[in-house]
Amino acid sequence: MSNVLDRFLKYVTYDTQSDEGTGLTPSTPQQMQFIKVLAEELRRIGMTEVSISPYGYLSATLPANTSRTCPTVGFIAHVDTSPDFSGRGVCPRLIFNYDGRDITLNKMLSINMTVDEFPELRNYVGQDLVVADGTTLLGADDKAGVAEIVSAMEYLILNPDIEHGRIRICFTPDEEIGQGADNFDVKAFDADYAYTVDGGELGELEFENFNAASAQITFYGRNVHPGYARKKMKNSMRIASSFISMLPRHETPEHTLDYEGFYHLTSMTGTVEKTTLSYIIRDFKRERFEDRKKEMEHLVNKTNSEFGDGTAEIEIRDQYYNMREKIEPVMHIVDRARRAMEDCGVPCRIVPIRGGTDGARLSFMGLPTPNLFTGGHNFHGKYEFVPVQSMEKAVKVIVRIAQLAAQ
Repeated sequence: MSNVLDRFLKYVTYDTQSDEGTGLTPSTPQQMQFIKVLAEELRRIGMTEVSISPYGYLSATLPANTSRTCPTVGFIAHVDTSPDFSGRGVCPRLIFNYDGRDITLNKMLSINMTVDEFPELRNYVGQDLVVADGTTLLGADDKAGVAEIVSAMEYLILNPDIEHGRIRICFTPDEEIGQGADNFDVKAFDADYAYTVDGGELGELEFENFNAASAQITFYGRNVHPGYARKKMKNSMRIASSFISMLPRHETPEHTLDYEGFYHLTSMTGTVEKTTLSYIIRDFKRERFEDRKKEMEHLVNKTNSEFGDGTAEIEIRDQYYNMREKIEPVMHIVDRARRAMEDCGVPCRIVPIRGGTDGARLSFMGLPTPNLFTGGHNFHGKYEFVPVQSMEKAVKVIVRIAQLAAQ
């Protein structure tokens, strides 16, 4: 199973950042280039029904090698990396037998990953870590997941004595910009259930996530020469600031954890005449989620009452929902993943996803899809790292899930 490291080191050198501004699918041509490379590799290792959709979805099949009647299991990962930080020219570096000290990512630029700031490093003393050079992200989200799925399929092909049912895999584009499931053909994928391999540290198993919405509030003002503005000017930026101050101060990402939701101001642009605020709204409980949206609408109405009708307008768009309500009726697929981890000596930690996943949308599209760990840490930035041993464990867990589904 050491092939997973070789694959990962190769995969991260492909620049596959997604870009929500292009309006294309895949949103960047580099993703399709990488998909084509993966397709050839899947054919080379012996996968069947290898196909690429016009939208850049790569799917393949590992036929069953048992006569037992068993479900078709899917494994899914995404090929794009986050546009939040550069993914061009990734230079991965392998740190053998990590000694527990601070890691110098880039000596010339004085970029260090310190144990004080990243105490989880202490969990991997004696293991081998993959890091980048401090100028890019690493890309374990989700090329670690891609490498782990391919390596698991190859292992099953090379070890036909391991019985398994029919397995479907899919590698998707544009997950990082929230479009990874937009053109996923659930019917054509033809699996009874699936797992995204897109989680974090060793042992994470996730089947619930935020309910999510975006909100854009536009404030309209009136510009008058400031020397003669008394009782005439309406400064939209000041009105927007008043709106911001009315939201609960501590219900923001930097003040919340676990199952706590938040309002998150992601951008603000403005002049005296017009100011726009962009928010994301998050909560695990559907009722609280709906209450948060209503609260923002209430504050817009309150703003209009104070400053005049038409001063503020809001547009709220739901993005995805908590997949728990779709997973609970089929909890045996979560139990199967948990048992697979235990059989592989991996302590299982069921945790909520404080974010979204393709699995959430796929679950609501009719394909129940919990999320498995990849082993990575500190995604979307220069301090990203992944332990080799965690990736190897992920491969074993995928193989074991396939075995259990055939029993």
